[in-house]
Amino acid sequence: MADPVTHGSDPLRGPGQESGAEPSVAAAPATATLAERIDALFRVVRRSHREQYSHEEVARACRESTGESFSATYLWQLRTGRRDNPTKRHLEALSQFFDVPVAYFFDDEQSAAIARELELLGALRDAEIRNLALRAVNLSPEGVGTITDMIEVIARRERGTPPPATP
Repeated sequence: MADPVTHGSDPLRGPGQESGAEPSVAAAPATATLAERIDALFRVVRRSHREQYSHEEVARACRESTGESFSATYLWQLRTGRRDNPTKRHLEALSQFFDVPVAYFFDDEQSAAIARELELLGALRDAEIRNLALRAVNLSPEGVGTITDMIEVIARRERGTPPPATP
């Protein structure tokens, strides 16, 4: 197993994360509960072969970093909202494992910013999306606008939303 606390130098990857297709991941909203915030971390920060960390893996790392009791069952209870009052040391251990500031769990403003970054992280793990973004880097502002318009038209079509009325 990759060291869960060391995320390497690539900001687009979690601990030991390699590139590859990843399904779209919605991060926790700013007003999310503690359980939703923890769940979002599990959904976005992945092992090197893009699988989620198990509760046991995370709990073990948290036990090792705090020296305190931290079971997989307790972590599952936090993640599902069955328990919602962890100790400060438990949250510090989770923030260290997932490489987010501990304020992610408390501060709605910081949580919102981190949730946006997590959403981007999830999208950029998809190799095709990352390739598209990298190709767009060298386009003029007009070219980027054209691509953006095309993506919006396709997204509306896929959602079954009619195009906006023209004047």
